[in-house]
Amino acid sequence: MRMYDIIMKKRNNEALSKEEIDFLIEGYTKGEIPDYQMSALTMAIFFNKMTAEETLNLTMAMANSGDMLDLSAIKGVKVDKHSTGGVGDKTSLALIPMVAAVGVPTAKMSGRGLGHTGGTIDKLESFTGFRTDISTEHFIEQVNRIGISIMGQTADLAPADKKLYALRDVTATVDNMSLIASSIMSKKLAAGADAIVLDVKTGSGAFMKKEEDSFALAREMVAIGNGAGRKTIGVISDMDQPLGRAVGNALEVKEAIDTLNGGGPEDFKELCLTLGSYMVVAAGKAADKEEARTKLSEVITNGAALEKLAEFVEAQGGKREEVYNPELLPKATMVQEILSEEEGYISGIVCDEIGICSLILGGGRETKESEIDLSVGLVLHKKKGDYVTKGESLATIHANDTDKLEAAKKRFLAAYTFSGQKIEKASLIRGVVE
Repeated sequence: MRMYDIIMKKRNNEALSKEEIDFLIEGYTKGEIPDYQMSALTMAIFFNKMTAEETLNLTMAMANSGDMLDLSAIKGVKVDKHSTGGVGDKTSLALIPMVAAVGVPTAKMSGRGLGHTGGTIDKLESFTGFRTDISTEHFIEQVNRIGISIMGQTADLAPADKKLYALRDVTATVDNMSLIASSIMSKKLAAGADAIVLDVKTGSGAFMKKEEDSFALAREMVAIGNGAGRKTIGVISDMDQPLGRAVGNALEVKEAIDTLNGGGPEDFKELCLTLGSYMVVAAGKAADKEEARTKLSEVITNGAALEKLAEFVEAQGGKREEVYNPELLPKATMVQEILSEEEGYISGIVCDEIGICSLILGGGRETKESEIDLSVGLVLHKKKGDYVTKGESLATIHANDTDKLEAAKKRFLAAYTFSGQKIEKASLIRGVVE
């Protein structure tokens, strides 16, 4: 088998066989196939697309290129959740303890953030001493003991995807639905869950800006998951403005804790209950979404979800008292209100610009080597559809540097647009792909 023939076949818009895909992924991972040939192939895929069968075979080849986590030693149906990411997306921090408190074993691999906000692991490290560099044995034992664990992604999880993504990133071939879907799903399948619930974001703060593209990506990923024998559901949710109100690592942890205490912003709570309902049903812990939602609401009301978060934090080296007293979490030295310079209804928020504000303050990474400041960020007081008077507070900014504070403040104000007409508030959940 020759890579030249595979490139020509795809260039001529023919479907590649499973054997051909296995050959090229294995050869590229081992370094036997050079970048220039793989670049030619990805460009041919970019223009000619892939069939559903090709996409599934590509995903499985990348998933099998490294470690496949075996979670069979964990009792019960293991359900994973994945978000395509966005601004203020702290969902796992509240959702995973909620689902675990209902009795669904949650064994999750998460990553660090690169860009405007931290990843789940960065946010969890707001807890003093918390660590995710645990062994697979510890990971499995902890899930069996307390029902919940989150560990960092290992270097050997879908290594073909890491190598291929880096190539696509510099050859203008990232934006292809099959390549995006296979990249995400190869890691999810390698992580070993029995069922997967996907939170696919749409809007100005999402990877997919257009709703039809978000639905198309959800359909691709659900088809891959089900084709691989994993029950998979895709929920399309709004990211045309930040999720909840907090943007920034420790601030988002505080908001998640507030939600587990029965408070928290309505949109954030609604997303957790929606995603959680599908997870609980997929695990066989409820007959339908309504029963699942009731159970999830109960573990918030009776404090079981908050206690589960405290158990989890303590089991991974953190201080459980910080769960019950979040004022102990990292705090910025400067806290200032951002006052509106206009009056009217908020007609739009350029969502990813709010993420950039957090990055400017130090809450994200510009490079892999960047150090994150866990204490900085913003808490929004006004969102789309709200009426604002001139001089009213739009947000509270948390900073440790005066210049960064002023730069972020200026950028924040420019991200808001106003109208004299009342604005219809968009629905949070745009649809579901099953």
